Amino acid sequence: MENIHSAAGLKLAIQAKRLEHTQQGALLKEQLLITFDNLKPLNIIKNSLKEITSSPYLIDNMAGALTGIASGYLSNIIAVAGSHNIVRKILGSILQFSVTNVVAQHPDALKAMGKSLIQRLFHKKEDTSDKV
Repeated sequence: MENIHSAAGLKLAIQAKRLEHTQQGALLKEQLLITFDNLKPLNIIKNSLKEITSSPYLIDNMAGALTGIASGYLSNIIAVAGSHNIVRKILGSILQFSVTNVVAQHPDALKAMGKSLIQRLFHKKEDTSDKV
């Protein structure tokens, strides 16, 4: 800032600072309103869903995790099958944890195996129908 040597210069400097202060205050109020609007629960949920739907990597990870959880849960139900035996329940929980982790960590390999199995099943059906 330069040195002020006259009353007129001081008045101009004060006016310039007041104008700058007013502009910064307006920008601050505008930013505060934007921040307040973004922190509303509905907008947080809406923005989160928008991010999820726009990220294919995240969707693939969520699909793998959900598939892992579902398959782990089903394996636990099959292993325990209504048993009241504590050892069987513990083994079912261990099986559920293991299956969930394997399926969640390797969804692409399981997709490939599933596709291969489906192709083999349909391919065999076509071969048997040709022989009849």
